Amino acid sequence: MIPKKEIDKVLAGYENDSITIGTIGSHSALQILKGAKDEGFDTLAICTKDRAEFYKDWNFIDNVLVIGSYKDILKKNVQEKLIKDNVILIPHGSFVEYVTPKSIEEKLYTPLFGNRSVLHWESDRRKGREWFNLAGIKIPKEFSHPSEIDRIVIVKFPGAKGGRGYFLARNEGEFNKKIKGIKLTMKEKNNFTIQEYIIGTRFYLQFFYSPIIKKVELLGIDIRYESNIDGLVRIPSYLLAGYEIEPGYVVTGNIPVVVRESLLPRIMEIGNNIVGASKRLFPPGIIGPFCMETVCTEDMNFVSFEISARIVAGTNLYLQGSPYSQLLYDEPMSTGRRIAREIKMAVDIGKLAEVIY
Repeated sequence: MIPKKEIDKVLAGYENDSITIGTIGSHSALQILKGAKDEGFDTLAICTKDRAEFYKDWNFIDNVLVIGSYKDILKKNVQEKLIKDNVILIPHGSFVEYVTPKSIEEKLYTPLFGNRSVLHWESDRRKGREWFNLAGIKIPKEFSHPSEIDRIVIVKFPGAKGGRGYFLARNEGEFNKKIKGIKLTMKEKNNFTIQEYIIGTRFYLQFFYSPIIKKVELLGIDIRYESNIDGLVRIPSYLLAGYEIEPGYVVTGNIPVVVRESLLPRIMEIGNNIVGASKRLFPPGIIGPFCMETVCTEDMNFVSFEISARIVAGTNLYLQGSPYSQLLYDEPMSTGRRIAREIKMAVDIGKLAEVIY
């Protein structure tokens, strides 16, 4: 892990009145860069040649940096240019997946919004469970070996793959049969999590924690549309008789949702508890956007099964803000813009290093 003091040295050389907000051209880049422009920052999209023309077409993107592959962002000459141009990078799902948490922690000297220490906790499901347990958050039962399966489980694989490869199983035999058929590398197949399948409504809770105003904000909630499971549930069971169609969980879209108001105190408790625990586990804790992936059961209790400690693609629903952000702000406030607002506030009060690592 690059010591924070090394990043602080780089940041100390920045000209605070000419900061550029940059990110990799994918995932939620348009939202991030539009929000940065709305807050008065210069903007930069970093992308491969095949995507360059697409990102050049947007008038809120000031510059496009073309690189051979996304991992080239780690090259010395690329980082030197980013630092020379006072760039602060914003991580998102594709950024973390392409560059990898380990490389971000050990090789990326360009200042990054948020606390990069969280990547270690987010990417390791065992450490994630430790985090959830400390926060007092209810989580699904996990099984250490396929032979322990005694109920319906969902088998997951690490990384921001949007549900690719996930499958259901009822016993060890089904597990062994299905894992052979998935299209993942052998290394990925050997790094699985077996998790109890919780029946209920899946809510993805989009939070933002500000160390500047010391507050957890709920910026939106969504439900993910997954293929092909969401298509299968629309087919009558008698038509499926005799067919073996394995449900797929690849995320293809996101649906906005407003929950019943009586659930909001429990939702805010989840957000506040996860931030409080993060401060104890990896000070100063989580900074900026994060998403709690939850199931609300029929008895109105929440079970949390994963955290994404960064901006998530579901926030793209709310480019003009969500019903919840409208209660907090009297102007359109996407998560992308909220990130830029936090950076702007930090610059104005001389506390930029508190939101950058």
